[in-house]
Amino acid sequence: MPWLRFQWGGIAFTPAAYLGFSNALLVTTGDRNRWRGRAVMVSYVLGAVVLSAVAFSDLVVQGFALAPRAPHLLAGPLFLVFVVYYFAAVVWGAVNIIRARGRCLTSTSRRRMTYLAVTFAAPAVGIFPYLLFTGWPSALPGVILWLLSVMGNVGVSLTLLLLAYSVAFIGALTPDRVVKHRLVRFLLRGPLLAMLVVLVIIAASEAEGWLGLPERRLTLFGAVAIILVLQLAIEIAKPLIDRALYRQDQPEIEWIQEMGNRLLTTTDLRQFLENVLAALCDLLRVDTAFVAAIDGGRPHLEVVCGSLEPNTAEHLPREAWLAGPHADSRDEKGPQPPSQQRRIERQGGLFVWNGFWLVPLHTKARDAVLGVVGMRARNATLDLNPDEREGMEALLVQAAAALEDRQLQQSLFGALERIIPEIEDIQRRRGVFRYVGDEAVSGFNVTEAGEFGTWVRDALSHFWGGPKLADSPLLSLRVVERAARDRDGDPLKGLRAVLKQAIERLRPDGQRRMTAPEWILYNILELKFLQGRRVREIALRLVMSESDLYRKQRAAIEAVAQVVTEMEREESANGR
Repeated sequence: MPWLRFQWGGIAFTPAAYLGFSNALLVTTGDRNRWRGRAVMVSYVLGAVVLSAVAFSDLVVQGFALAPRAPHLLAGPLFLVFVVYYFAAVVWGAVNIIRARGRCLTSTSRRRMTYLAVTFAAPAVGIFPYLLFTGWPSALPGVILWLLSVMGNVGVSLTLLLLAYSVAFIGALTPDRVVKHRLVRFLLRGPLLAMLVVLVIIAASEAEGWLGLPERRLTLFGAVAIILVLQLAIEIAKPLIDRALYRQDQPEIEWIQEMGNRLLTTTDLRQFLENVLAALCDLLRVDTAFVAAIDGGRPHLEVVCGSLEPNTAEHLPREAWLAGPHADSRDEKGPQPPSQQRRIERQGGLFVWNGFWLVPLHTKARDAVLGVVGMRARNATLDLNPDEREGMEALLVQAAAALEDRQLQQSLFGALERIIPEIEDIQRRRGVFRYVGDEAVSGFNVTEAGEFGTWVRDALSHFWGGPKLADSPLLSLRVVERAARDRDGDPLKGLRAVLKQAIERLRPDGQRRMTAPEWILYNILELKFLQGRRVREIALRLVMSESDLYRKQRAAIEAVAQVVTEMEREESANGR
């Protein structure tokens, strides 16, 4: 029977998997052995040989027996040899696990490695019933065989859960609570759901005719119902699950989860502002309104309701956002074109300009202007009745709050961008310390740090001098030290030379062209950091928007970081 031989694809490679897994655990503790690695390779070759012998000969297994409810292959001449090899590999793997546990440095890692050592035999026990099928004496009753098989499968399922729990933390760069949460979520939405669906299918096959429905329809309805009910039950039980997993940090976890639900994405902000503008248009009976956000002292169009000329935001008079709530036109900073000076007029807390009513949006503290709301003017003078003014002020407060929240979120995201690489680095080092101790410090490479790209960006931003270059961690790179020796021992000149060489490696072959796609990254790096030109000037020369330039600049800096990593790797190889 082909299926009985096909299932040996897993049996044949189980010893090799044991040895490979246990060797990998020893490697994580810093115990590297060349001969042990070769033994793993040999075990995989032996697995392929055993599988070939099962598939194309009768040396390991032969024929088959059609026992009631238990058809199985018969043992061949070399079957006992494979059994000895099988359990020898399992024992060797267990010894490796015990050695790995002995090398653990912390109580947490030793506890988890103990779980791993206890549950390590689970796959072997799971395979053993299949070996029993092959070598089962015909004189013994088959019910004993099936009883052993069921007990073995139940035990294997439980021990595999503990095995997965133990392995999930090895080498993980995320906090333990996140690993636990992901594991529990997978178990509930994966194995548990699959088991319940199988039970529904079996129950439907036994209940054919119940309620007058055929087996197929019962199966379909039952499977759909159990999937939906389980998902609903998981969502309802989520607070209880979180409380069980995060007993010590429950308030902080709830705050983080609530923050994730309340954060505004760019699309969320625009949709909210569109709703505010639509309400303003309906309230004031006008057909056009817009919001222009102030970023870096320059306005840019955020949201438009109705029809508006594309360059309207660029031509907004600076008085609309530079003047304070009670200032007059003499407080304006910087000259304005005469055409704009003639067309803008303050009326109360608003401005009338070019057929629009302009209202500056202030922060809650009234110490800064976030943006400007413009509405198509019904008349040359402000003619709002009390109800319209009250409704407009309420809507403007909401728009200002949304812009201020977005500004705070951007500050938060900026802080997180700086913190997350450090957190990842802490997690990575913590995982290493658990198993290898001081070797983690001596073998740590600057290029492996999560914030390496940030260091490269900072050094480039102060390329011609500054604290981010003088205090850069990149100064400890071997390639920088060698470059410094070639430049009279000046480390700053060495780092500057390495960065310049990395940029030059990104230069394409052929004649330089400013707008060619293959030249974009090099041109940005050369113009921005080597020549020190301004963003607006670079954008004009490369014929792209400033926002597009910033995106491509990030990609260019990442490319420089990769090149510096390659240079450091080459220097390390040459130093050996």
